[in-house]
Amino acid sequence: MNTIRDRFPFFSHNPHVVYLDSAATTLKADVALQALNEYYTSYSVNIHRGMYPLAQKADLAYHASRKKIAHFLNAQTPDEIVFTKGATEGLNLLASSLGQSLINPERGVLTSVIEHHANFVPWQQIAKKHNAPFQVALINPLTMTVREICDEFEKNITQDTAILALTHISNVTGTVLPIQEIAHRARQINPHIIIVLDMCQSVQHMSIDVQQLDIDFAVFSGHKCFGPTGIGVLYGKKSRLDNLLPYQFGGDMIYEVGLSQSSFAEAPSKFEAGTPPIAQAISLASALEFVQEIISSDCHNNLKDLRAYCVKQFEKLFPNDVVVHQSKHLDSCAIVCFTVNRCHPHDVAHMLGEQNICIRAGHHCAQPLHKHLNIPSSCRVSLSVYNTTDDIDNLMQGITRVITQLS
Repeated sequence: MNTIRDRFPFFSHNPHVVYLDSAATTLKADVALQALNEYYTSYSVNIHRGMYPLAQKADLAYHASRKKIAHFLNAQTPDEIVFTKGATEGLNLLASSLGQSLINPERGVLTSVIEHHANFVPWQQIAKKHNAPFQVALINPLTMTVREICDEFEKNITQDTAILALTHISNVTGTVLPIQEIAHRARQINPHIIIVLDMCQSVQHMSIDVQQLDIDFAVFSGHKCFGPTGIGVLYGKKSRLDNLLPYQFGGDMIYEVGLSQSSFAEAPSKFEAGTPPIAQAISLASALEFVQEIISSDCHNNLKDLRAYCVKQFEKLFPNDVVVHQSKHLDSCAIVCFTVNRCHPHDVAHMLGEQNICIRAGHHCAQPLHKHLNIPSSCRVSLSVYNTTDDIDNLMQGITRVITQLS
């Protein structure tokens, strides 16, 4: 673990920080920072515009990044990879573009109560705009089995469900949803349904095969998989992207512009108006190579063991003071959601922060789920490969101080 931890320069600047908030943003891997710095210092020029050698070098690096990311996701072609400024923009792009062509008073959207607001509010608002049905599958990530979750989605899907938008892993509880089974059942009921997947919490923890998952679109953010902020990826089946309307307009996404009308480039270019996030794309590709390295090693299993250790320590040390909210039947990944009796989560997080222990507290951009579970707000520990049992032990000591002072 020390070798992996040394790959993150953050700790050389913050040696006493216990960072347990990786679901909000991961720390940045050395290879991602090096790629970012190399672009900005060695060939920081624009792409698709210059004929000189440095511009060609930038072009090649940018397009090589698209190929690497396509390979990472097992997309059929690099043209299925669209660069955005983040997962939220990718979801808004889909809601806006699909809303124009598919959503109407007869055909609507199905999502779930466990979604991050970014995969809930855009669909809610586009359905409202077009006076379309907006349904929410009321799944319970803490108590339901795989079969019960699939049944809940299935009973809400009809021939008029145009879009199914769901998350791969809950950003609150860490519950891993059975995406393949849900997609299979959905397509049995409605072969034309479009399935959109939020992969923000899964892409850094497991191998992703978009073809095997049988989804139409997916999004994730660079900053949640050891890469830079300011970039996200929208994956879309080529046939779907070809039929999707542009979301923004401007330079580099056009084919021809006339005084009265314009035509647009093919995907993915038609969704990347203006100067793209060149440095970030190059950096993200390096970060995902690092992710692949981790997934292929024992680090992933170590992380599962570390999460289990955290839960056991909570149960052992605070059986009457701390409630861990986790699935009874499904796998949970890298996240431990908990509440401390008689202590507001914000107070817990603030007091831990004063001890250089970083966790998240509040709704975690998932208010519908908290209301559904009847939990006003919660604390969240989210782990990554740079965490150790020492971090968990420091957390437990911190919780002890919190309970002593607040109870």
